[in-house]
Amino acid sequence: MSVKTICFFNSTKSWGGGEKWHHDMALEMHKQGYNVIVFTNKNSELFKKLENCGIKIFPLKVSNLSFTNPFKISKTSKILKENSVSHIIINLSADLKIAGIASKKAKIKNIIYRRGSAIPVKNSFLNRYIFGKIVTNIIANTEATKKTINQNNSNLFPEEKIKVIYNGISLTEFDNQKFRLEEKKSGQIIIGNIGRLVKQKAQHYFIDLAKDLKSRNIDFKILIGGEGKLEEDLKNQCKREYLENEIIFTGFVKDTKQFLVNIDIFLLTSLWEGFGYVLVEAMACAKPTIAFNLSSNPEIIDDNKTGYLIEFANIQEISEKIIFLKENPAILKEFGEKGRQKALQMFTFEQSFKNFEKFIINSQQ
Repeated sequence: MSVKTICFFNSTKSWGGGEKWHHDMALEMHKQGYNVIVFTNKNSELFKKLENCGIKIFPLKVSNLSFTNPFKISKTSKILKENSVSHIIINLSADLKIAGIASKKAKIKNIIYRRGSAIPVKNSFLNRYIFGKIVTNIIANTEATKKTINQNNSNLFPEEKIKVIYNGISLTEFDNQKFRLEEKKSGQIIIGNIGRLVKQKAQHYFIDLAKDLKSRNIDFKILIGGEGKLEEDLKNQCKREYLENEIIFTGFVKDTKQFLVNIDIFLLTSLWEGFGYVLVEAMACAKPTIAFNLSSNPEIIDDNKTGYLIEFANIQEISEKIIFLKENPAILKEFGEKGRQKALQMFTFEQSFKNFEKFIINSQQ
């Protein structure tokens, strides 16, 4: 069976790592001559970024209960049939329910779930049915994500049908982006973070870090880029702790490279990550990276080589590592250069796409 039409199904309205992956892969498959269609929410960032790219887009709103709507399932199934879809790549669990059932109804042979979060899959009756009777293959973005799929049920899905494909960034495109170096106070260390201001990203640890660094009389600045529902709470905490001069909330970061080239160290405080895109982007800018030793972080950061892996929530250890790098600029530079080398070797978009395309061809049922 040949590859006829590849369908990417991602209904998320917001923009994150999963949406970037679907966007980049759909666009590159289209450029390479494959017939591609995309299902997404009409109000989503993914829709906005793809609507003028020549890819056929089908707007669809999805909720956790959409799979109980027979009209929506039939409509989706009809579109899949009419477009001769041979492969469908599905995003979130809510997407998996409706798209999986619709794909089965449309007799699609390759129903692929792309798992991007290192959170264990619930061992529910519905999941046992979907993973046992509908899904044919799974793409996991890291080994850590792969391990969580069968964590609650060792028989949920055949391990040999789970393929790890790391995310990648286009380093050529990234390197060609223009930027400006901003003036920095002499002797000051700048710590940066980019991410949604939500519970998962745990930016409240930056307040603890700032208090600790300030008590040690370290000259520092923390830049936090992003938006989210915890923004007001975080800003209010900074006010209460008199840290408004030390912690700056920059808002949504439109130009990631511009942000990263003007920091010294990138710190990720997430409670979990499927794949930390921004860690790789920081490495591409030759910045040392620091994160908790959990989820997929050890697959990206080489401890004591490209940055540091820290015991969970150990703010004192983070402070000590930052101070050490501040006082040893040669090591800071060395870590950054080794991080960029690793990004070039393991996390380029070209390699990621090559692995994905090979997977699609080899996964045909």
